[in-house]
Amino acid sequence: MDKKKEPFNYQKLYRRAVLIIYDVISVILVSFIPVLMRYDLDLDQVEEHFLTTTITYLPINIVVTLIVFYVFKLYDSLWAYAGERELQNLVMGCAVSSGITAVGLQFFRVPGHQAEPKTYYFLYLVLLIALIFASRFSYRFLRSAKHHAEKNKNAKAVMVIGAGEAANIIIKDIIKSNYNTMSIKCIIDDDSDKWGKYIQGIRVVGGRDRIVECADLYDIDEIIVAIPSVSRQELKKILDICKNTHCKMRALPGMYQLLSGEVNVSRLRDVEVEDLLGRDPIAVDIDSIAGYVSGKTVMVTGGGGSIGSELCRQIAGHKPKRLIIVDIYENNAYDIQQELKTKYPNLDLVVLIASVRNTLRINMIFEKYKPEIVYHAAAHKHVPLMEDSPNEAIKNNVFGTWKTAMAAAMNGTEKFVMISTDKAVNPTNVMGASKRICEMIVQTMNKHYNTEFVAVRFGNVLGSNGSVIPLFKKQIAAGGPVTVTDPNIIRYFMTISEAVSLVLQAGAFAKGGEIFVLDMGEPVKILDLAENLIKLSGYKVGEDIRIEFTGLRPGEKLYEEMLMDEEGLQDTANKMIHIGKPIQLDEMKFFSGLERLNIAAKEESPEIRTLVKEIVTTYHPANNEADSTEEHKEMLKQLAEKINTEE
Repeated sequence: MDKKKEPFNYQKLYRRAVLIIYDVISVILVSFIPVLMRYDLDLDQVEEHFLTTTITYLPINIVVTLIVFYVFKLYDSLWAYAGERELQNLVMGCAVSSGITAVGLQFFRVPGHQAEPKTYYFLYLVLLIALIFASRFSYRFLRSAKHHAEKNKNAKAVMVIGAGEAANIIIKDIIKSNYNTMSIKCIIDDDSDKWGKYIQGIRVVGGRDRIVECADLYDIDEIIVAIPSVSRQELKKILDICKNTHCKMRALPGMYQLLSGEVNVSRLRDVEVEDLLGRDPIAVDIDSIAGYVSGKTVMVTGGGGSIGSELCRQIAGHKPKRLIIVDIYENNAYDIQQELKTKYPNLDLVVLIASVRNTLRINMIFEKYKPEIVYHAAAHKHVPLMEDSPNEAIKNNVFGTWKTAMAAAMNGTEKFVMISTDKAVNPTNVMGASKRICEMIVQTMNKHYNTEFVAVRFGNVLGSNGSVIPLFKKQIAAGGPVTVTDPNIIRYFMTISEAVSLVLQAGAFAKGGEIFVLDMGEPVKILDLAENLIKLSGYKVGEDIRIEFTGLRPGEKLYEEMLMDEEGLQDTANKMIHIGKPIQLDEMKFFSGLERLNIAAKEESPEIRTLVKEIVTTYHPANNEADSTEEHKEMLKQLAEKINTEE
């Protein structure tokens, strides 16, 4: 196949011609200037033989220099992107040319006289390098200055908090990038020894007490927190100051990225509300987790959900013998399957579409794969939706858990960890009550089977599907309003990684029958979360984005509890994790209630809340007026008679 003829490049020829002309002029100048400098630039004082020698050799000098420069590629390099290699070629070309000139001048000197003063040759080399460097690298500098000037016209004014190594890397990355849309105006650091000093030409203007002042002084648009080693408590203090500037907040992911060399502008993340919780992540004994997961067949039900998928990620990293993901929603299951296949190509991964409500399907899965550890995360969790469809909450949460737990017990599963919620404590909604029944199921089954059954109870998970933070973000992106149910509503919060860490640690601690509870610190007002998220996004509350109160939803209460009074509290090796003692219950009455509940759920009975309350005595429905009618009481009586007849 014939090669296409390369089109003639007039621009390249023009640039080369300009450089050649410049180099000819440069050689002429550096040939005479050192002589003149010897005589204080007074031409009349210059001895004639010096000028004669220089003029005689000059044509040869020009030709030789051009040839040397061509050999060292001083006419072919892309000087707009010149770097260390081009600089080396330039210096070497000038040095070789100067050496040849020194020899050549000896041949053309006037007999009886020295060719040139000894200082001539040193000055010749220095001046030649300077002039040639100016011609080659000035274009790069001018081009860079032009791009920076254009960039700064529309660039965001940025303040960097932190004057350490991470800040240095970020600042350098921003300054070097011609296409970045940020212009750094100042640096903040609490170390007074750094005040007044410069990093990459940017001044450290003071400590955190000057954040608000400097944000106004420099008209800052965005603040970057470049302190990856800072604790959550200190980060919260800094962010509490920053959120009063109405600047958009960004931060580095963490210390790991700094150590692994992954710090750059692309790694910056938006500061999230999680950073304002003021609590360090839970410390987890990785070795204990790896010890009981490694080499085991592990199953995660609901493995495509927020908690389930994170469980799968962390379990996959601990080298299980086989990981089985069970989920009814195929899109979620597919997403986590593809992610794990890419990240862990050697992982024995099984992904199954199944409902925990399907007894036959669940039994067949357990009989075939014999999982040694089961994390049961499959559940309906949305409170308002379950209030509208209470029978579905019972079918999926209660009896999905029952069927999965029974299959585990019948097939030799070693550990069964059920995901619960703080809404199970003194519940006011069907979802919470159903989860309390699930806790009662696993604690009861633990007494009768070799499998170690435990439950893990935690609060709201930030960033999970359907949680409040993603909703707030969508509302802010749409320009508001941000909806909060009640100005006084409070919740306990934890991150997805913390929730999963707790679940994994519970499996390591489990002896059977426990309800593990995380010490989640102080509860957080939802209104504060909404206001903080608006501020961290760079908007003003009430001006740019307003907050609208919509009233408590069905089944929702102002605050959640982590323990019931009678459960007590017991410490574990991890000070952030506690154990609630099993509550004694009448098992015969419990099983009888479950049977009636099962029948009622299948028959879509409107009395489902009353039956739930018989089992969970701490359940106080927020709206149970319908359940108290004489008509419903009569239906409940008929249902009981029907159950007795079937028995």
